[in-house]
Amino acid sequence: MGTLWYGGNIYTLQQENDRVEAIFTRGDTIIALGKEKELRERYDNELDSVVDLQGSTLLPGFVDSHMHLIGHGEKLIRLDLSMYHSKSSALSALKEYAQGFSPGEWIIGEGWNDNLWDEPMPILAHEIDEVVPDHPVILKRICRHAIAANTQALELAAIDRQTICPPGGVIEKDEKGNPNGLLKDQAQEILLNVVPAVSSAYMEKAMRAAIADAHKLGLTGGHTEDLNYYGGFDQTYQAFQNVVEKEGYKFRAHLLVHHEVVEDMIHSNNHYLSGGNWIEFGAMKLFADGALGGRTALLSHTYADDPSVSGVAIFTQEQLDELILKARKYHMPVAIHVIGDLAFEMALHAIEKHPLTDIGRDRLIHAQILRKELIERAKRLPLILDIQPRFVASDFPWVIDRIGEERMNYCYAWKTLLDEGIPCAGGSDAPIEPLNPLLGIHAAVTRTNINDSDKTIYYKSQSLSVYEAVSLFTKGSAFAACHEHDRGMIQEGFAVDFTILKEDIFMMAHDHIPLISVDKTVIGGEVVFG
Repeated sequence: MGTLWYGGNIYTLQQENDRVEAIFTRGDTIIALGKEKELRERYDNELDSVVDLQGSTLLPGFVDSHMHLIGHGEKLIRLDLSMYHSKSSALSALKEYAQGFSPGEWIIGEGWNDNLWDEPMPILAHEIDEVVPDHPVILKRICRHAIAANTQALELAAIDRQTICPPGGVIEKDEKGNPNGLLKDQAQEILLNVVPAVSSAYMEKAMRAAIADAHKLGLTGGHTEDLNYYGGFDQTYQAFQNVVEKEGYKFRAHLLVHHEVVEDMIHSNNHYLSGGNWIEFGAMKLFADGALGGRTALLSHTYADDPSVSGVAIFTQEQLDELILKARKYHMPVAIHVIGDLAFEMALHAIEKHPLTDIGRDRLIHAQILRKELIERAKRLPLILDIQPRFVASDFPWVIDRIGEERMNYCYAWKTLLDEGIPCAGGSDAPIEPLNPLLGIHAAVTRTNINDSDKTIYYKSQSLSVYEAVSLFTKGSAFAACHEHDRGMIQEGFAVDFTILKEDIFMMAHDHIPLISVDKTVIGGEVVFG
């Protein structure tokens, strides 16, 4: 038996402006497209339900190509500092939050962002001590490449002036040479290793919250990287199976596999693209550098606003080459976090040295700071760039001062990448940025921040059309996960994953895009929201 969908604006995305009047679906598969009357007549004997869109706009399901599902859920259930516009207000919120905990319990907060503050200075240990004296505290910066910890947490981790910083990390110190509470990139692991392990119940609670939020935002799936942070591969994978498969929280979860748990995946009798309709395994994930906020993104030059640093390489070139070889040993593509141009260059070198010969395609994640010659090299490789358009809204204008105006021609250059023929997918990097895909689409199209009353446009020539921006979160995400033949478009044989919006995103003023309401979210033929 089947369902007829009609009565609205149905965009197939097979081509720009391609529309159909109606869709007939059977179960979780699109069977036919065409005129409403013709489909009613052709499938009269098996038509058991109809959905009148009542003027709404139906699109292929939005899929976030780069997120952290459990991390987003944690942001929903933990202290969220991402919207505070001063250090003092963030610390006040921490003090109030801590009152609900027993003395000695660990307190973890998410998302402080010193770039929003009048004085962009990070939170330090002595400042946390003043408001929360009787708990170990860690506060994760918005980028998750830096942690602010208080004295009690540092002591529990045995971090002092004698502590040797691991390669690829930074332990910041005060003028006396003592740790000041700020740990960056790999140095965070020293502290995170002493935080009590989370329970399966906690993970599952965060996952339920994240998926429910994703449904409200019109997301039908996400490419998520969680498997190395919550008690190990087995416990985290089991949490996905419990919530998504057993409890039926429908969500197309494409799991990137951190290089430290690839062997665990293999031992579980899985491999690249193994799994089912709801959970499948993706590329091997690794980090080549840090983030711009903490000046740990690896640049080929020093930072314009701090000539003493040029970023942090998580691995040497030789180590990076070996990790790519490890992925090839397991017949896997790689997904590499690269923000700075030197990190991007190192990743290209490793991929060129050990090219992918199996199915799939490599992906380079973020790709914010580039040079023309790097784009030319990337064009020659079977890879996709996994970009986060919302970064335009959150990183400008401060990133110009950080990189230098003279070096910005190929930075955040989404239009150039598409025009050069490099496939791109669209994600949010939630919880670093808001999960809402409409915010990402808005930023890609307008090159503005919705909260900027002046509506300053940053590099207008890099603006995408609405069709290009929507395609990032539909066709682009499908291509990144090797699902271009069954997801990402409205087409016969494709999945019944729909994002249905109250208004026509292609026909409205661009400033209004983030304000569109999600009417329904449909996954596998089931309405999960609306």
